[in-house]
Amino acid sequence: MVLYRTALITGASSGIGAAFARELAERGSDLVVVARRAGRLRQLARELGSEYGIAVEVLTADLTEPSGVARVEERAAAGVDLLINNAGMGTNGHFANLPVDGEEREVRLNVLAVLRLTAAALPGMIARRHGGIVNVSSVAGFQALPGSATYAASKAFVTSFTESLAGETHGTGVHVTVVAPGFTRTTMSGEGAGVPGFLLLDADRVVRAALDAVERGSVLVVPGSQWKAIGLATRHLPRPLLRAMTRRLNGAG
Repeated sequence: MVLYRTALITGASSGIGAAFARELAERGSDLVVVARRAGRLRQLARELGSEYGIAVEVLTADLTEPSGVARVEERAAAGVDLLINNAGMGTNGHFANLPVDGEEREVRLNVLAVLRLTAAALPGMIARRHGGIVNVSSVAGFQALPGSATYAASKAFVTSFTESLAGETHGTGVHVTVVAPGFTRTTMSGEGAGVPGFLLLDADRVVRAALDAVERGSVLVVPGSQWKAIGLATRHLPRPLLRAMTRRLNGAG
């Protein structure tokens, strides 16, 4: 039995998003794949449709733009069984030195798109008393992160927002889960370059942990024992100590 007949995945053209698409296709779900790069989406759709015999709908949209969000909102509101808010971006550098337009764009993608697509999909799921939402956050959202201030803050929003929604949807038949991975090895994006091997996660492992969690109704999942330990520490260490540690790790003295 297919638990989620139709899944909409943002940021599906590469990395964790593409891994979500492949894993869900293997589990028998039809897909709506969303990203900016039409060519990669169409290639992914052909591959998964041919290999698994599922229907794959391609939806090209830039979720940093209101028009792109509106296009995907319309599709989400029309009815999906599983929404995966995976699309995201991060900037690096001291906030005072970064172009504010780029930081705003990051907030639009990491925060506003998650909020709006969830708002589009959730009422229908509740009415049908069936559905799931997976929001991709990060262990970065558990801590202050000098050099990635906007990214860490945006992921803190995603985690808190999801945990709050899980409380609101309890007993409705809708499961809401946030997955907070650490550094993840993705063959297409090159993420994780220069990171010690023991800290790297495989995208497939992250995806399986997230999907298993939403299916069983778990609210928060941190894939990997190493990142569970780090996540636990960063959530429970005294905040002044944590800020001092992250300053030193980022060379701020």
